[in-house]
Amino acid sequence: MKYYLIAGEASGDLHGANLMKEIKILDSQAEFRFWGGDLMAAIAGEPVKHYKELAFMGVFEVVANLKTIQRNFKLCEADLLNYQPDVLILIDYPGFNLRMAEFATKNKIKVFYYISPKLWAWNTRRVKKIKRYVDKLFTILPFETDFYKKYSIDVLYSGNPLLDAIDTRNNKDESFETFINRNQLPSKPIVALLAGSRKQEISRILPDMLAMVDKFPNYQFIIAGAPSFSQADYQLYLKNKKVAVLFSQTYELLQQAHAALVTSGTATLETALLNCPQVVCYRMWGGWFTDWAAKKVIIKVPYISLVNLILNREAVKELFQSTFTLESLEHELKQLCDNQEYRAEIFENYNDLKQMMGEPGSSKITARLMLKHLSEI
Repeated sequence: MKYYLIAGEASGDLHGANLMKEIKILDSQAEFRFWGGDLMAAIAGEPVKHYKELAFMGVFEVVANLKTIQRNFKLCEADLLNYQPDVLILIDYPGFNLRMAEFATKNKIKVFYYISPKLWAWNTRRVKKIKRYVDKLFTILPFETDFYKKYSIDVLYSGNPLLDAIDTRNNKDESFETFINRNQLPSKPIVALLAGSRKQEISRILPDMLAMVDKFPNYQFIIAGAPSFSQADYQLYLKNKKVAVLFSQTYELLQQAHAALVTSGTATLETALLNCPQVVCYRMWGGWFTDWAAKKVIIKVPYISLVNLILNREAVKELFQSTFTLESLEHELKQLCDNQEYRAEIFENYNDLKQMMGEPGSSKITARLMLKHLSEI
């Protein structure tokens, strides 16, 4: 069968690649065409568009790039019609993918949505589009399944692909000594910095994270480099600080880190599954009005981290908008580094999280369910 996949971010590239691997095992005649990144390219050749060319975040950047966005829509529509796949598989990235779902449905192309968009967090109105234009929805978080079922959407929970990615990670059993020697790092405990995968996130969050370096001289701070950035992108903020940047080693870094400062998103769940104590950080554009709007209008859930959302309690500390200050960040990092009771409580919460998430195998289960549904059509 012919499969057309669209992933617009680094996490989508990872999960898309794992899904493609499993589809190839089940369907020896599988052909792929896709929008994604290097991981998907390793499975099926060059993408139609790399996700680095698609990442526009925030109102101002979207407005400034409207012509490019429109060209991307037109290119994708034409390419989809020309390829005529048996199914279009959409991976998160709702701003683009929901429009492509509508287009595909109107042109009688079957639509699956994998890594369902986080409409439960900020835009429940889009649920109507999911119901109208998506044939099968595959969720990766338990509470998402309940959310979509309320709207009578055909939804399946197939486990979380992060469990697969973490289970098959490189250097899984590596020691701290081997890690620091391999990367030519000093023998000091590590604080990992995960500052996001978008330029706007880094500009708003990384400077405050780096302000902690001088306050914790007994630790080395290491940035987990996002795949869409280069050393030069981080150097703008590092200046003279002795902070290493490691690319393509986020999991290896987290499994060796004593603590982590993490931008809200998928990274919070990855950090928890790798058993690294964390404080979650996030800041949007704007001042007091954005702070008020985020709490009252934009954000429709009680927490900003996936860890807390899944457990339905504050298992890890969240610093958001006005609570994300240098003082609060320093206080929380001291707790993570020095307070053994505090760390033990976090580890207990992580154990509860892992029990709720289940075992690896999500990509295989999802591929099997997709092919089963296609064979029944």
